[in-house]
Amino acid sequence: MSSVEPDQSAASGDLAVELVGITKRFPGVVANRDISLKVRSRTIHAIVGENGAGKSTLMKILYGVQAPDEGSITIEGRPVTLKSPTDAIDAGIGMVFQHFMLADNLTVLENVVLGAEKLHGIGDAARTKIREISAEYGLHVDPDELVADLGVGDRQRIEILKVLYRGARILILDEPTAVLVPQEVTELFDHLRGLKSEGLTVIFISHKLDEVLSVADDITVIRRGTTVAEVEPSSVTARELAELMVGSELPSPQTEESTVTDTVMLQLTDIDLGVPGQAKTLDQINLTIHAGEILGIAGVEGNGQAELVEVIMGMRRATSGAVYLEGEDITTAGVREIREAGVGYIPEDRHRHGLLLESPLWENVILGHQTQPPNAKGPLIDAAAAKADTETIVNQFDVRTPSISVTAGSLSGGNQQKLIIGREMSHTPRVLVAAHPTRGVDVGAQAAIWDLIKTARRNGMAVLLISADLEELVGLSDRIRVILRGSLSGDFDPEVVTKEQLGAAMTGADASEETAK
Repeated sequence: MSSVEPDQSAASGDLAVELVGITKRFPGVVANRDISLKVRSRTIHAIVGENGAGKSTLMKILYGVQAPDEGSITIEGRPVTLKSPTDAIDAGIGMVFQHFMLADNLTVLENVVLGAEKLHGIGDAARTKIREISAEYGLHVDPDELVADLGVGDRQRIEILKVLYRGARILILDEPTAVLVPQEVTELFDHLRGLKSEGLTVIFISHKLDEVLSVADDITVIRRGTTVAEVEPSSVTARELAELMVGSELPSPQTEESTVTDTVMLQLTDIDLGVPGQAKTLDQINLTIHAGEILGIAGVEGNGQAELVEVIMGMRRATSGAVYLEGEDITTAGVREIREAGVGYIPEDRHRHGLLLESPLWENVILGHQTQPPNAKGPLIDAAAAKADTETIVNQFDVRTPSISVTAGSLSGGNQQKLIIGREMSHTPRVLVAAHPTRGVDVGAQAAIWDLIKTARRNGMAVLLISADLEELVGLSDRIRVILRGSLSGDFDPEVVTKEQLGAAMTGADASEETAK
C-alpha cells in the first residue's frame, strides 16, 4: 500500500474540483477540519470514511447546501462561492443524495423538471429528453409513472436522471449502489466510465470498498473530519483501505454453527396482496422462520419486498392468507399490537419510516415502544427514564452524537441507523424484521450490526433479513429465498449458492437447480 500526495504539478485547469482548508463547525462538533481535496477532470474520484467522518458534510458544502466556515472552493480553475444548490448547478455540479429528494405525489417527469422548467418546458419536449437520457444511460425510467408507485431502485435512477437532465459536468454520487444487485452495479459502473470518457467528472462516495477499488481512478480517505490519505486503487487492498478508514480489518458477516430450532416463530400462509382484476403485489407467499434462524430474502428492489414487510408489520392488510406469530393469528392486528407482541422492525428507509428527523434522539428512541417500559409510566411518557435509556443505547451501540438532545436529522446516516437498531434490539424482540439493516453504513458499523444480528440469532431470535447486499445475505442467512414479481422461489443453501446464481434467480433467468432445495 502506498499513500500519495495529490499531484502538485497539476495546473488548476486540469482539476475539476479543488478544495483548500475547508472547515465546518456545528454545535458541539467539528464536521470538517482543514480538509483539502483535488479531483482531476474526467476521472472517477472516490471518497471513503466511516460514518460521521465528514464525507457528506464536505459534499454538501461542494453542492452549496452548507457554507464552510473556512476555506476556498475552485471549480474547473475558477474560484466560486456556492451559496445554494442553484449556484452549484450553475457551476456544473449535480448531486444524488443517499436519501432521495422526490415528491411521491408527482410523476417522474414532474419530479425531473421541477425547478428546471426553463430547460425543456413541462410537456412533450421534456418527456422526450427524459426518454433520451434514460435510454442512453440504461436507466429504464418511464416519465409518466407516479413516484409513489416506485421502489427504491427506481427512485435512485430518477435522481441520477435529474442530475443528467440539468447538464451537470461534475456528478456527486452518495452511496449510489446501495440498492442495486450485482448485475445493476456492473451496468452503473459501465455508465460512469462512459460519462468519464465523455468528459464528465464523478465524485463517488461509498462504503463498499471492493466497488471503490474497481471503479475509482483516485481515492481520498477521510477520518474524523480530516483527510488522512490519498491512495491509488492499484496500490491498496480492501483490507488496507478499511484500516485507513477505521483502524480495523475488513469484517466478514459469516455466521457460526447452526442455531436453528424446531420452534416456529413467524409463519405466513397463502398471503396475497392486490386489487381484483390486477396483477398481485404479493402472490401466494408461504414462509416459515424458526427460533434461532435467519431467513434471507433476495430480490431486485420493487418486487414485493416492501409490501411483504408491511403485511407482517400490520401496515397493510393482506387480501387473503394468514400471518402467525408463535402460532397466534396476527393477520388483522395493527402495528402497535404487533410491536407489543414482540416484533422488532428495522425499516428500509430510515427517514420515511424510522425517525422523526426534527425531534431529539430521546424522542426517537420512544417510537414504537411508547407503551412499554422504560418509556411509559402508566398512560404517560416517562421522559426521564426515556432519556436515561437513550444514553444507554447511544453508548452501547456507539451512536456518535454530542448529545441526546440533538435532532435525529443532525446525525450522519450510519449513526441514524445505529440509533434505530439500538432502539429495536434493546427491547429483545422475539422476531426481528430487518430491511437493509446495513445500508449506508461504514465497515466498522456494518461489522457491529452483523455481530448484533448473529448474537440475537444465538439467543433464539428469529430474523427475517431483506437485503440488496448479497455478501450479507450469503454470510448471515441460514436459508435464502428469492422474491420475484411478488412470488417466492425455493430455499437456497448459502453454503453452496453463488452470487451469480442468486442474481440470475432475482432477475428471472434460469438458475442452477442444483442449488435450490
